[in-house]
Amino acid sequence: MSQPQAAPEVDGDTRPAPMLLVADPDADLVGELAAALEREGILVAGVPDGAQALLQAGALRPDVVLVSATLPVIGPVDFVRAVRLARTVPVLLGVGEGHAEQAVQALAAGATACVARPYRVPELLPLVQAAFPGDGGRGVLTVGGVELDVGAYQVRVGGLPVHLPLREFELLHYLMRNADRTVTREQIMRHVWHAADGMSTNTIAVHVKRLRARLGDDDDRLIQTVRGVGYRLVTPA
Repeated sequence: MSQPQAAPEVDGDTRPAPMLLVADPDADLVGELAAALEREGILVAGVPDGAQALLQAGALRPDVVLVSATLPVIGPVDFVRAVRLARTVPVLLGVGEGHAEQAVQALAAGATACVARPYRVPELLPLVQAAFPGDGGRGVLTVGGVELDVGAYQVRVGGLPVHLPLREFELLHYLMRNADRTVTREQIMRHVWHAADGMSTNTIAVHVKRLRARLGDDDDRLIQTVRGVGYRLVTPA
């Protein structure tokens, strides 16, 4: 399975994108679902087995998790039990013919609901949206002492205005939309530079360094580097 799918750009939408983690061994099925949901403004990450799903559930902190009743390595029931020990994230179980017993056991273990597999967007979309409160449509994102006004293209740190060049503003916007989630360099390339490939990752590193300096993030506590993966903007405790 490839890296998690990147978040779509939603015209006029200033909210962070809702994230759905899909754990299913059928890569084609996940790809079709991701393409359909991303047109609706849903960020989709796909993994092929339960072990990777547990890792990504902790790393990406999705709003909703969808697991297949056919999940290998770590099965759906054990996955639900493990997730329930750490988080209260809604877990949906994708079931087809012959999965009645897995459905009963998963619901008893703490799964939120069962949905049909192959998956249907009209069924999934309201479940994902209901689990995601967004930012109330304010157009202003706040993480710790950093405030970003999308419409006015203004940034304040500790109440004081900070000028950011356009590219750094867009980078900060993307990181804040996905606060407390690790975003990959590939995702940043696509949604800040609008380039699928061919761009040096050093370009991203340089802009992150400049952004940290402008925000006064001298100890890299606000924007953390996740080695070999990308970056994460962290909400202060």
